[in-house]
Amino acid sequence: MQKNYWIVSSLAASLLISCSGEKTVENTAETTETNTEASMPQESEWISLFDGQSFDGWHKYGGGEVGKAWKIENGEIYLDAANKDGWQTGDGGDIITDEEYENFHLKYEWKIAPNGNSGVIFLVHESDEYDYPWLTGPEMQVLDNEGHPDAEIISHRAGDLYDLIVSSEETVKPAGEWNMAEIIVDDAQLTLRLNDVTTVETTLWTPEWEALIADSKFKDMPGFGKYKKGKIALQDHGDLVHFRNIELKKL
Repeated sequence: MQKNYWIVSSLAASLLISCSGEKTVENTAETTETNTEASMPQESEWISLFDGQSFDGWHKYGGGEVGKAWKIENGEIYLDAANKDGWQTGDGGDIITDEEYENFHLKYEWKIAPNGNSGVIFLVHESDEYDYPWLTGPEMQVLDNEGHPDAEIISHRAGDLYDLIVSSEETVKPAGEWNMAEIIVDDAQLTLRLNDVTTVETTLWTPEWEALIADSKFKDMPGFGKYKKGKIALQDHGDLVHFRNIELKKL
């Protein structure tokens, strides 16, 4: 009788240990899976750089509040050129983001008035050393190709990497119509897109990049195209221009 009781007890203990072991393995697997998911890089979400109602996140280049010539209406930022005397004059000036960005995908819509000129400048280094964003940051051109005289220069047309690389294809819409533009900087690879068409592709900070600068109007600007992280600027070129749906994804 004592012997049989010992056998039954041993079997029960073995089963208990076996079940406990299986549960431990299962929990370990679950924990490993959870940890793996947590350690995987998550794709960045799109963030709005303009809330459609205020200039939160923006300021005038060089410091201070956004100039009064920049206004907001119907979810759009626009430059009120009627109250300005010309480029960079009056209560306007280029406006830039408070934050700097390195690898990113920027999307925005723009429309320009007839005969108008503007631009979006990126990788801008803001400091007392530089008076304007375009002394450091490259620009994706915003232009009325049919009316503004700058369009006569082949690398100054809408969608171009201004004064550096000509668009592979012109997809800009007429003055007064909205255009969708994209600027992508990803580990030195630069891509510009206008209305869903890639217009420019190049590699930043290479000998070829330096050669492009040396053959451009920026050749005597020592800080131009050098910074790998910077702010984004909307240019005051003295003309009526509208921007909306400004969004960015960090890469």
